[in-house]
Amino acid sequence: MKLNVIAAGLLALTASAGVAQNINGAGATFPNPIYSRWFAEYNKIHPEVKINYQPIGSGGGIRQVSEGTVDFGATDGPMNDQQIADSKIKTIHIPTVLGAVVPVFNIPGNTKDLNFSSEVIADIYLGKISKWNDPRIAKDNPGVQFPDKAILPVYRSDGSGTTYIFTDFLSKVSPDFQSKIGKGTSVKWPTGIGQKGNEGVAGMVRQSPYSFGYVELIYARANNMQFGAVKNKAGKFLKATTDGVTAAAAAAAKSMPKDYRVSITNADGPDSYPISSFTWLLIPVKSVDPAKGKALQGFLDWMITTGEGEASSMTYAPLPKQVQEMVKQTIKTVK
Repeated sequence: MKLNVIAAGLLALTASAGVAQNINGAGATFPNPIYSRWFAEYNKIHPEVKINYQPIGSGGGIRQVSEGTVDFGATDGPMNDQQIADSKIKTIHIPTVLGAVVPVFNIPGNTKDLNFSSEVIADIYLGKISKWNDPRIAKDNPGVQFPDKAILPVYRSDGSGTTYIFTDFLSKVSPDFQSKIGKGTSVKWPTGIGQKGNEGVAGMVRQSPYSFGYVELIYARANNMQFGAVKNKAGKFLKATTDGVTAAAAAAAKSMPKDYRVSITNADGPDSYPISSFTWLLIPVKSVDPAKGKALQGFLDWMITTGEGEASSMTYAPLPKQVQEMVKQTIKTVK
């Protein structure tokens, strides 16, 4: 009797192992906090599906999914036409949430909120503004006494979707930045120091007096960092909020392309936060392992119907309803 029970137990374990799915992904650090929560929560509901995710940066995510070394990728900067053409794996962009990139700074003794115009931010990274007491910074911050100290710009050293969003914005507002640096997940910075990941930039700014950097909003909040308001297209200084990101996405939602590759930086509207972006999962149209494709489809269904509800509590903005409905149809094509 005991042997029969043991045998039955082993058979059950074998059957369970047969349907278990370990899905591996890699890419953007920008959405890593909410992805980590989603993957953990989905595993509680579906213990047979374990999603492992490595936040190595958007550039790494695009590269690995294109080479077929991971089951899915993630990026904050959509793949360009050449990357899509060169990819060994045909993928689709699935927008997940929206977020904001914010300028963070470390000025010892400062307790005031600061404003940064887009041109000032561009010129800090171009090396044209090198001191905190530069008249152009002071002009946007009347009454603030800035120190006569050199600014240490901090940037991402890895291929980064956060960098893509940031440089996409600066390229739109500064012709000089566009011609000398341009936009991309990885660019050649003329000044400053590089760090890996949103965590690396946040850590360097926190420990380096008089530094200036850019990180995703949740990393600024998680590290209790000061971050500035940014002047938007309408000429209004705004601090990043989920409402500001939602406002930036509103216009794009009305004319979203079928492949979801869209930029919403420097969006129109007085309430639009200017350094906002969608972030995307890169999902193979047809997985090498059909069981993994089915498991990915199941997760995506849960994400769009349930996971989106957690976005705001984590300082991300959920997809606009119109985009959610589009995504639900796209998910049906995943195999």
